[in-house]
Amino acid sequence: MTELGEFLRACRARVTAEQVGLPTTGHRRVPGLRREELASLAGVSVDYIVRLEQGRVKSASPAILTALARALELRPDEEEYLLRCAAEAGISGEAKSAAPRNQQVSQATQVLLDSMVNVPALVLGRRMDILAWNRLSAALFTDYSRLPTKRRNHIWLTFLDPEVRGLYANWERVAQECVAYLRMDAGRYPNDPELARLVGELSLRDPDFRRWWSDHRVRSQRPGRKEFVHAIAGELSLDFQVLDLRGAADQSLLVYTAEPHSPSAQALTFLAGWAATELPARSTEPAGPPRRREEAPPARESKNGA
Repeated sequence: MTELGEFLRACRARVTAEQVGLPTTGHRRVPGLRREELASLAGVSVDYIVRLEQGRVKSASPAILTALARALELRPDEEEYLLRCAAEAGISGEAKSAAPRNQQVSQATQVLLDSMVNVPALVLGRRMDILAWNRLSAALFTDYSRLPTKRRNHIWLTFLDPEVRGLYANWERVAQECVAYLRMDAGRYPNDPELARLVGELSLRDPDFRRWWSDHRVRSQRPGRKEFVHAIAGELSLDFQVLDLRGAADQSLLVYTAEPHSPSAQALTFLAGWAATELPARSTEPAGPPRRREEAPPARESKNGA
């Protein structure tokens, strides 16, 4: 079965008949919509749905794909993923994804990051690779300069680094979102060997990742709020923004901020003061043994003592 077929089946399983205004009587062997119900909602034949899910359809018009997305109540990013899957399967008439290019952060972008001394900020590339960062983001998450380049990956650290994993007050929600972001990237670059290696390693080493990856949920990165429990700064509630970098393909600027005058703002100020003396300002330092947080000064007794 193709990725398109697996995605359609996963989406169909998540939509109930009641949700789309269909009768709910009768025994259902599987959750979600039946093929005949999806076919009726999208205005196509049941045979077409069967062949589409099995990868036996030779063409699918944009109108049909849009009708399927509407019937499945897909969000815009999910519909985008559906269209990309159809393009990669060669059935939509759209061009396939281009080969991924090398990821390089400009000097101007690094200077911008270094100038942001009061907020954690970093640049994410494809596969959620961490391409550049400022000192405060290293203090919040981990000293990226001490990691091998191949380990500077946000989702790898979220799942497999115990310290980063322990930062999140609601790790499961954050981790599920990361999986959905990575699945979205897989739709853009399905033949990226580095992405395949990353998914393979995470699938082998973490059962939660393996289970959530098989759910085929996709999501574009969007603003939100994360709760942290930090070894140095204590509890922080930070809003984050994801901004596309114009002229830099597949690069986004991730910035965390705290509400002014809040306990989280005080904690972030404290952390910035600690980082100014303990961590390098730029990301040009060669990778070495990771610095453990227990080497850092002990946590302060009160956030108001910064």
